[in-house]
Amino acid sequence: MKKLLVLMLALSLTLALAACGKNNNNAANNGASNAGGDLSGSFLASGSTAIQKLVEQVSQKFMDNNSGVSIQVQGGGSGTGLTQVSEGQADIGNSDPFAEEKLDAAKAAELVDHQVAVVAMSAVVNPDVKVDNLTKQQLVDIFTGKVTNWKDVGGDDAKIQIINRPASSGTRATFEKFALGQKTEDLQGSIQEDSSGTVKKLISETPGAIGYLALSYLDDTVKAVKYEGVDATVDNVATGTYPIWAYEHMYTKGEPTGALKAFLDYMLSDEVQNGDVVELGYIPTGKMQVKRDATGNVTK
Repeated sequence: MKKLLVLMLALSLTLALAACGKNNNNAANNGASNAGGDLSGSFLASGSTAIQKLVEQVSQKFMDNNSGVSIQVQGGGSGTGLTQVSEGQADIGNSDPFAEEKLDAAKAAELVDHQVAVVAMSAVVNPDVKVDNLTKQQLVDIFTGKVTNWKDVGGDDAKIQIINRPASSGTRATFEKFALGQKTEDLQGSIQEDSSGTVKKLISETPGAIGYLALSYLDDTVKAVKYEGVDATVDNVATGTYPIWAYEHMYTKGEPTGALKAFLDYMLSDEVQNGDVVELGYIPTGKMQVKRDATGNVTK
């Protein structure tokens, strides 16, 4: 009788430990995508349109697994996102440049940087433009108005139509800093659009058009051109061979808590980094073999 009792107690203990281990494993596997399903709250992420597609897709997945959470995603450009999160109008400020590049030092110091991906950008032309490569100097000449005809850079005799982004755009800031090496003025006759999606549409429909887009927006309706003979590929960006890239930052004012923290943790999870990030044409931060600071310096 005693032996039977001991065996029953041992069996009960074994089953309890197994159940506990199973629950712990499930919690670890579910991670922030499930977060126990008991999170609640609502918040706004605004700013960069270069990262907007990624934030929208991951937000929807997160909300599907956390019915008590509501996330609204808006564009408007990096400058808008940083200003809104700094002033408390948004909970997350999405930005291509570092906050220090857009805000004064005191305001930038209040923000916490969450680098969730890397985005590469390319000069993009209408598919009928017969130019496949542009040097840094040629791009500078085009975007400063010194060259206005494609024949002057190896193309047909046709007018160049610039499709630009506004000064608040992080995509513009990144392109000017790392492709042109200088800021440019808005030229008379150029077209300016707030959204990367609209820029792509206009380039695809406008003869002789040139602009710039994150690789996540590229498809067969537009044509990416090489930069100094180098293609904008993941490997070339990761090794530092291709220079036109930036971190995708999701800034918060102070350290995030609750559902906001869980969402940002999910953005950095293996599920998102190796899934959504790659699927949508971004580069996981862990794949980069080089690093870049707010001044633009690149280190191994």
